[in-house]
Amino acid sequence: MKKYIVSLLLVIISTGIVSAQRHYTPKVSIGGKAGATLSTISFSPSIKQSMITGAVAGVTFRYTEEKHVGLMAEINIEQRGWKENFEEHPFSYERQLTYIQIPLMTHIFFGGKRVKGFINLGPELAYMIGENTKSNFDYNNIGSVSGFPANRMTEQLYTKVKNKFDYGISAGVGMEWFMHRRHSIMLEGRYYFGLGNIYSDSKRDTFSASRGSTISIALSYMFRIK
Repeated sequence: MKKYIVSLLLVIISTGIVSAQRHYTPKVSIGGKAGATLSTISFSPSIKQSMITGAVAGVTFRYTEEKHVGLMAEINIEQRGWKENFEEHPFSYERQLTYIQIPLMTHIFFGGKRVKGFINLGPELAYMIGENTKSNFDYNNIGSVSGFPANRMTEQLYTKVKNKFDYGISAGVGMEWFMHRRHSIMLEGRYYFGLGNIYSDSKRDTFSASRGSTISIALSYMFRIK
């Protein structure tokens, strides 16, 4: 299933490249973006959790043509992770993972000269460069924690990330406002669905799945250089 999804996305992007090559008025833009993220990790077996907030920032390259189709690539620093939900118990735990993220997306746009809507869709690669854990209890020695809820999955609290490389699918929608023919501002909401596991997933391991998913809202400034 994973291979099918990735292959389909590569076909979509290839179609965008071919479409862009058929027309004769290319536009090239570069820019910067910054925004906020909400993310979780889908574990199997599942755990009680809530979304953790983070940030995303990076640079954008865009190649478009007159016929509403182009390509967009980014290099971002993005924070992902998860936050444990202990419900009525007075414990807290969150782990934030920081990635270098490279999405390559087909950019479909429509609208007038001043305001355009757009859809972005494509694969994404990422590599974890850091992590940070915050907790008000000793998660490496659960047995010594008084009042810790019984029958709760705890391996995710202390297990080290095995797979720093991640990959998945990104899809976003947004609006772009043109202040000048060379200057514009984009607002985009995007969803990332991870296909890779952060923990080992062999039959001997506790978790058969540990995939990330992220919702992000970002504001970008774009400058057309051609």
